[in-house]
Formats: sequence, structure tokens, C-alpha cells
Amino acid sequence: MAREFGRNARVSSQMQKELSLILQRDIDDSRLGFITINDVVVSKDLAVAKIYVTVLNVDDAGKRANVKWLNELAPVIRHALAKRMRLRHISELRFYYDDSFDTGMRVAELLSEPEKRS
Repeated sequence: MAREFGRNARVSSQMQKELSLILQRDIDDSRLGFITINDVVVSKDLAVAKIYVTVLNVDDAGKRANVKWLNELAPVIRHALAKRMRLRHISELRFYYDDSFDTGMRVAELLSEPEKRS
């Protein structure tokens, strides 16, 4: 009988929880803003983890800068993650900006415009 959630799903879910705790408690970098981890997608062989983040209360240049700093801090974050997770090998971390929140806010703004015109 197949499991409902495969190993990749379980690893990515646990990785998302641990990464959010690491960014919240362990990483003291004043350059980083308020970062939320939206999704973690782990490759089938668990070698690479794509981490999708959003950064609140910054402009586009700030969003790009935060993702750049996260990618520069990736080895430090990976080391902290290795201490927390019980895996033989920890995935390579790659951070990407997730613009779905911005898109959702833009759609909500466009949907509310007809109400303002009436």
C-alpha cells in the first residue's frame, strides 16, 4: 500500500518548518527583512531544495537584495539545518522570490476597483 505522502513531501514540509525557525531565531543579519517561507520543493534525489520566500514591506530592489543575501547565507543556513534534521545528506539550498502574494494583492486590488467607481 502506497503512503499518502511520499518522502519528498515529508522532507520538504519538515524543511520548511525548520528553515522558518532558523531564519526567525538563529540568523542575526540586519540586512534581512521580514521573510516568510512559502514553499520548499525538494528534488527527487533530495540533492537540491528550491525555497520560495516572500519579503514584506520592501520594494522590488529590496526583494532582490533579500533573496541575494539569503543565497549568500545558504551555507550557514544549511549547516544550521543539518543540525536540526535527521538526514544523512542535506540538500543544497537555493532561494527564490515567490511573487504569488504580490500577484494576489494586485488581483484583489483590481477586483475592488469597480466598487470604488460605483
